[in-house]
Amino acid sequence: MALVCRVLSAARRSLQPKALAISSSSQRWLSNQTSLLQRLVEEPNSRIKSILGSEEFSALQSSDFSWETLLTSLASSSSPDKSRLVLEWKLENLLEENEKDRDRYSELISLCGKIQNLPLAMQVFTSMEANGIKPTSAIFNSLVHACFSSGNVLTAFSLFEIMESSEGFKPNSDTYDAFMSAFSKLGKADSMQAWYSAKKAAGFSSDVQTYQTLISSCIKSNNFKLADWFYEEMVLSGLMPNLPILENMLEGLCKRRSFDQVKEFMKIVLDAGWKINEKMAEMVVGLYIEPGMVEKLEELLVDLMETNQVSEVLLLVHCGIIRLNAMLDRLDDVEYSVGRMLKQGVSFKHHDVVEKVICLYFRCSAHDRLELFLERLKGSYELTKSTYDLLIAGYRRAGLSDRLNDMKCAGFS
Repeated sequence: MALVCRVLSAARRSLQPKALAISSSSQRWLSNQTSLLQRLVEEPNSRIKSILGSEEFSALQSSDFSWETLLTSLASSSSPDKSRLVLEWKLENLLEENEKDRDRYSELISLCGKIQNLPLAMQVFTSMEANGIKPTSAIFNSLVHACFSSGNVLTAFSLFEIMESSEGFKPNSDTYDAFMSAFSKLGKADSMQAWYSAKKAAGFSSDVQTYQTLISSCIKSNNFKLADWFYEEMVLSGLMPNLPILENMLEGLCKRRSFDQVKEFMKIVLDAGWKINEKMAEMVVGLYIEPGMVEKLEELLVDLMETNQVSEVLLLVHCGIIRLNAMLDRLDDVEYSVGRMLKQGVSFKHHDVVEKVICLYFRCSAHDRLELFLERLKGSYELTKSTYDLLIAGYRRAGLSDRLNDMKCAGFS
């Protein structure tokens, strides 16, 4: 943890990705993609290639046209044969044009992997060689990815052996990363670590993405000690953690229920000027709620407010405190927490917390105070049907059905 402190204290980057405005050109791109997708889904298979070769289709394409989006959308719409026909059409075009750009073939092989069509990827490879184009490590890497996406591990191994025995397309850093990523997704941490060791033995260094794969796999398999080791190795190599790595490290601490270390970790992150995201806040709130640690949540809220965290993060902690106090039947504390949250301009977003508060009022037979609570919600929160049904049932059990009419008059119906 001392090492974590030194690293994070040196960083002054925000963890929150910036939201991007959707431009008019992006909207046109989405419209073009949707239009073409709908056309391809509706047409019979026999018409697919002629549509792709038409002037109408050429007009729909733009510089940011996404073949991957089109293909995965076709596959998810139960049209895998049409996805294959699209890629066959692209291959035919490359061969007719006598294309010599290796990157075009590598991209096509990658697209075959996206739709899990290894035979077609192999066809692209053999067609490329028949066209007099020598393969590269990048092209073999695309084939390896296609193998793993299709669940064909043995063929991936065979390709690696071919690369090892070659002169012009030896395994490179990306090759080893492909195997590490694949075994990480398969949940085989030992195999993943073996490929990492092989990468080091081959003389390749690792980047942040490599360590992200390693640490994520370790956390998923609850191998926290190894995750800590990879993290320290990454830091000692001079690399800074990215958002997914920090999330994984925090997840590991929460899984271990290391309350003191979680507190220290959060303090380090916040003191260094970082912005935490909702996922990190949810993990910490969940950790403290289960054992009923209201005080820890209160301390966390103070730290977050002092470091000007975004309202979405503050809302999660506010609601955690309110929910926990409601579970503990602390009505006064609930009302204080609700008032504090609303005064800060943070409003309820989900009905579950509101309903827990309402249930507490009914348990305490505090019906007048419930009305005041509902009054405070007006203008900032709209009652859902389930919440309204809860109020109906609660008032009827209390013999206060007349208050339902008052609610309707007040605009809660």
